[in-house]
Amino acid sequence: MMVAALKGMFRRLARVRAATSALAFAAIAAMLIVAQPAETASAQGAAGAAPKLGPSGLPLPRFVSLKAGRVNVRVGPGQGYKVSWVFTRSGLPVEIVQEFDNWRRIRDSDGTEGWVFHSLLVGKRTAVIAPWQDGDPLPIRVSPNDTAEISAYLQPKVVSQVSECDKGWCRLTDKRFRGWIKQTNLWGVYPDETID
Repeated sequence: MMVAALKGMFRRLARVRAATSALAFAAIAAMLIVAQPAETASAQGAAGAAPKLGPSGLPLPRFVSLKAGRVNVRVGPGQGYKVSWVFTRSGLPVEIVQEFDNWRRIRDSDGTEGWVFHSLLVGKRTAVIAPWQDGDPLPIRVSPNDTAEISAYLQPKVVSQVSECDKGWCRLTDKRFRGWIKQTNLWGVYPDETID
């Protein structure tokens, strides 16, 4: 009788352990989906390295811009998750670092991350001029050359459309100005990335 009771107790303990293990595994898997560390921008720019593709078939990470003038950024990939902040300007560049169903985990120029619905993003390329600095404006030139004539000076944090990048220079196109700027002065394009 005692042996049968002990065997029953061990079976129940084994089932509890299995259920606990399954729950722990599910919780860890969910955390990995939501909190997977973002890949570095240099991964895509590495010479000869094939970019990692997300479930959409597009490379990860990649830059896009905000399509809508009001974009809710959530703490997780779904409408049931809390809104952590709201973008209120269309055209801002963001980096997609993860995909889950129709949701995209994005990073802004400040390094802040959150989830947005995919239809609020567009493939149009834009960039922020040197968001990491304050103060002196940066020159844009009429051609991609350090000695070319300066066509305008832009303050840090100005946003512009990027129409092409090649050999370390990017061409900015805006209603207010046009010209070339060194690629290293932009957030929204990868080092050595070619855009045409």
